[in-house]
Amino acid sequence: MADRLTRNPIEAAPTVTRREFMAAGAIAGAVTLPAFAAAQALAPSVPPRSIDLLILGPDVVTYDDNDTVIMDGAIAVNGNSIVWIGKASDAGMFTAKDTLKTSGQIAMPGMTDTHYHTAQQFLRGVHRVTHRKGPSWKKTLIPFESGLEPHDVYNSGMVGYTSMISAGTTCFLEAGGPHPDEMARAADQVGIRGRVSLNTCDIDGDGGPLPKSHIMTTSQALKENEALVKRWKDHPRVNAWLSLRQILVNSEELRIGMSKLADELDTAIHTHLSEGTYEVDYTLENWNLRPPEYFESIGIFNKRMHCAHSIFLTPTDIDCYARHDASVAHCAFGNYNNGPQRMYDMVRQKIRVGLGTDGPGARGTLDLFEVCHYAVLGQTIGYGSAWHAQAPITYSEMVKHACRGGAAAAHLGDKTGSLEVGKLADIVLVGHDDYDQFTSMDPVLTLGQNVIGHHVRSTIVDGKVVMKDREFLTVDIEKMRADVEERYPVLISRYEKALQMTSGG
Repeated sequence: MADRLTRNPIEAAPTVTRREFMAAGAIAGAVTLPAFAAAQALAPSVPPRSIDLLILGPDVVTYDDNDTVIMDGAIAVNGNSIVWIGKASDAGMFTAKDTLKTSGQIAMPGMTDTHYHTAQQFLRGVHRVTHRKGPSWKKTLIPFESGLEPHDVYNSGMVGYTSMISAGTTCFLEAGGPHPDEMARAADQVGIRGRVSLNTCDIDGDGGPLPKSHIMTTSQALKENEALVKRWKDHPRVNAWLSLRQILVNSEELRIGMSKLADELDTAIHTHLSEGTYEVDYTLENWNLRPPEYFESIGIFNKRMHCAHSIFLTPTDIDCYARHDASVAHCAFGNYNNGPQRMYDMVRQKIRVGLGTDGPGARGTLDLFEVCHYAVLGQTIGYGSAWHAQAPITYSEMVKHACRGGAAAAHLGDKTGSLEVGKLADIVLVGHDDYDQFTSMDPVLTLGQNVIGHHVRSTIVDGKVVMKDREFLTVDIEKMRADVEERYPVLISRYEKALQMTSGG
């Protein structure tokens, strides 16, 4: 499609290119442009001439340290890495095996979903998720997971990960669920980057019985987590992390043992922390410490601990996160139902905080652009509205957090999160000319304010085109959906039985 902004609804209007508008606006002082880099500034001295993929013509929003933007740009990819970024007019030196002509689109880094429950994917549209009393993770979500067979989890991954790819997410951090090898198998086939983990509980805790399938001995929990990490340690995209499900259902012996194991395996631990008031009450009652302080007291709060939600935090708690470099997943869809979330304080203290969808139990969509919009509104209410102040984190800045903050939380900050020479080629191409976007001219503002997942046109992960013009090149979507539709009634029937057991009939 030509890089013009005239469409059928406005054919009477004079045509103007995106580049012409930006240039004219800059001259007139009407548009504030980010740092526009010359091609050579983002290229090695001698890039290879023969490459695997050339992305030609998009406006490139790099989210690098200088917030560099290149209008009418090009990106050269060789293997799984970016080897050159510059102007499209300078890309003639390359001979590419494949070329994506993307004039009129925006190239941006892939986003990282820092907290996602793969095994809960088929709760999407199940209304009772929001209508049972008590902590939903124990009353509803775990009973659902308990009825899943390995192939159900595989299908959950196929549905969830394709949904992510279609909305601009190129990496996910699994929260901990059943049959994680099936998650990894699905991630491998779809082509997404990810870190899977095992649901890990070694005690029952307060609030009613867990399904027996969800409780293992402390020794078994450590052994199974270790084996999972080792099985997937050599995969180029899909690896495994350790997991502690939640402070109420993990023993102190397991917590300390898992921390030592993380050091031995050089990996991270995914957990839920300070998600509910019941956690704060639990640690205060048992140790007279708040959850982060308790983790600190037993020596397990460090850079390897990835803490989902982190809602009920005092300023002292946030100091604790910063002091030990623990990372955070802010799940804006559901977090504000529980209480105010202190993302802005975390950002100010340079805590590694990314955004997460949490899963269909939170709202149903895996669109991180929408999560960004919720997060901006939540932070504005929490930090701006009461003092007649502006949003502390703008829409454009929040999308950058979804890219760079998410990559940092995933321990991938030196490899993903921005478009830079030498980094992995996880690239998303976004349309900007849909009916609900016209006249979105500035690519940075467009990404922040006028893009949702359905505007994503193509997605590249590890240098491979996974989705092109919204068609998947890696999996047969219709075959996958037919398999899911056939198994879904049986899956829901098992769920109904599990609910009866956990609610006493």
